[in-house]
Amino acid sequence: MKNINEKLALLQGKIENNSPIVIMIIGLGSVGLYLLDYLLSLSDPQLRIVVVGRNSEKMLKDVNIVKTAATIRKQLQSKIFIKSECDLDSIQTISEILKKHQPDFIINSSRVYSGLKYGSISWSKLRAYGVWTPLSMRYAKNIMEAYELADCDAITINTSYSDAVIPWLKSAGKAFFDFGSGNLNHLIPRMKFYIADKMCIDNLNNIDVTLAVSHFHDVVISKEGHAEGENVLLDIRYQGKKCNYDTKDLLRSCMIPMPVDQKRNMMNASSNFDIIYSILDAIRNHKKIKFHSPGAQGEIGGYPYIIDGTKQKVTSYFDTTIFSMEEMRVANKCSIYLDGVDRVENGCLFYTKELLDKVYRTFSVRLPHKIEYQAIETVGRMIIDQIIYPNIK
Repeated sequence: MKNINEKLALLQGKIENNSPIVIMIIGLGSVGLYLLDYLLSLSDPQLRIVVVGRNSEKMLKDVNIVKTAATIRKQLQSKIFIKSECDLDSIQTISEILKKHQPDFIINSSRVYSGLKYGSISWSKLRAYGVWTPLSMRYAKNIMEAYELADCDAITINTSYSDAVIPWLKSAGKAFFDFGSGNLNHLIPRMKFYIADKMCIDNLNNIDVTLAVSHFHDVVISKEGHAEGENVLLDIRYQGKKCNYDTKDLLRSCMIPMPVDQKRNMMNASSNFDIIYSILDAIRNHKKIKFHSPGAQGEIGGYPYIIDGTKQKVTSYFDTTIFSMEEMRVANKCSIYLDGVDRVENGCLFYTKELLDKVYRTFSVRLPHKIEYQAIETVGRMIIDQIIYPNIK
């Protein structure tokens, strides 16, 4: 597996030679569908978008409505290809699709148990999301094992609980996603709303937020307006100057009304879009662009990351201008612990004792403290059978 800067160099060559850029979306649920719509809105004739899923009839209908809407807006310049009826449990099948289409980007937006927000079960009862990590891992690991089998060089983005999923893959010595989408990205706009209101700023793009935090704090701040007693790593600047604000007041302001249905996935799709567009824009227009990503380069939690296209050869790296890597790693370790993940090491994920006790008290289910890579599907099936099925209406 090539490293991210080697992959960026390959992409840069294609962009400069005006070769087609292939973006593969695996899983055309609400996240994938929103993302497809956003990509078509770029009106970019260099893009070729390949959608991969399990239900050909549903995919055809979904692609048709997005294509039609884009045409009405006079924005349809990218080509779309449908590869349906893909068994995401078959590493060989996924590998053959990757070999055929040779994508430059792969976005995994698939879900084992579709149509259900896992947090609707876990947050009110456990105040933790990490319990679902084996489910988020199941298709992610299949895709990356197929990626390795196909000797693929695509830049990869994972959508579901990347804070722990990508580090788990990396610790097991497997090919791992370059970036994760979502989570802390949902917090940053809320913080910009607050600063813009306090400072009477019209252009929110002039507000620069640097944040290092895991999924837990995205949820607790968004839902409850506090940081659970932790000091999150946060820096906010306007036109290069540090902003003065009351942190408690800012966190309270993040509790803005949001839908709880699939419309929420506009945010995660936008996070995917931001990573793709930032990379393309940095290379094409020789910019230095920062985005935030959970699980970036296999690090636990969420981090600010730079794509630097200002030099002859594009490069990328963690943004350590405000916080050091050690500071961010420590903060994220504390944050994700509150989400039920003690640690990820040597190919194993360890739940916290507190989470295990909560799961037993709430669901009368005893989960293992340590989950080995080979046991991901077994534990995932156990979670579906013993926790999800009995608790869905």
